[in-house]
Amino acid sequence: MKLFKRARKDGSLEEMSFIEHLDELRKHLFRSAVAVAIGAIVMAIYNKFIVERILMGPTNGDFVTYTYLCKISAKLGLGNKLCMTAINVNMQSTDVAGQFNIYFNVILIGGFILAFPYVFWQFWKFTKPALKPQELKNTRGVIFWVSLLFFLGVLFGYFIISPYTINFFSNFSLDPKIKNIWTISSYFNTIVPLILGAGLAFQLPLVMFFLAKVGVVSAAYLRRVRKYAILIMLIVAGIITPPDMLSQIVCTIPLILLYEISILLCVKVEKKQVQEEAEWH
Repeated sequence: MKLFKRARKDGSLEEMSFIEHLDELRKHLFRSAVAVAIGAIVMAIYNKFIVERILMGPTNGDFVTYTYLCKISAKLGLGNKLCMTAINVNMQSTDVAGQFNIYFNVILIGGFILAFPYVFWQFWKFTKPALKPQELKNTRGVIFWVSLLFFLGVLFGYFIISPYTINFFSNFSLDPKIKNIWTISSYFNTIVPLILGAGLAFQLPLVMFFLAKVGVVSAAYLRRVRKYAILIMLIVAGIITPPDMLSQIVCTIPLILLYEISILLCVKVEKKQVQEEAEWH
């Protein structure tokens, strides 16, 4: 199947010129932009709740993550090892339009997160005609899995990584005379990459699956570099969490599980490729 083809209403395919292909891409991008705009409008309607309870959530001492970790710590008989101390920071806006810019970015990024399944669906509709029938069989449910992993990653970034990061830096001090007074833009630019980055990081199994399909990575290679990958995960967790092993484990375990799932998916791909080659011969 050639790349520059599209489906007619009767299900058949017709050739597309390069210009027509760009026009098709423009349509998908426009629909995605409209979906993000609608999501942004929803975020704007609930902006007070979004800013006070979600954006500023990790700065509150009663944030849900802090509360539940403390309860879990008590139930496990660990005392207050998993508890986090009170947030010790004040915030300010030093730019004339600083708060407005943050507000605009919040509703825009929030709109993208809300519209992500639809945006990815548009991307998928654009690339789908380039795949062969056999390849399409291996991508069933891709929209569901990509969206699910993205939302799980966003939740992990917001409820686990961001609170640990904010709590650590708010209580870090070189000298008692130095007070932590953050700008709202600095705070925003810290937690948003963590949240979106976690959403993208949770795509690791699917990325490895497709890389295995094209022969870029293998299960053997991932097993061989496993110890280095885990070391990197532990280092990252050690940077963003308080200096105790339990906190590092809380952040590292989901990432290790994703890595192991990636290996299993690569094994599955390789077995299927061997089976198809055997049938071919």
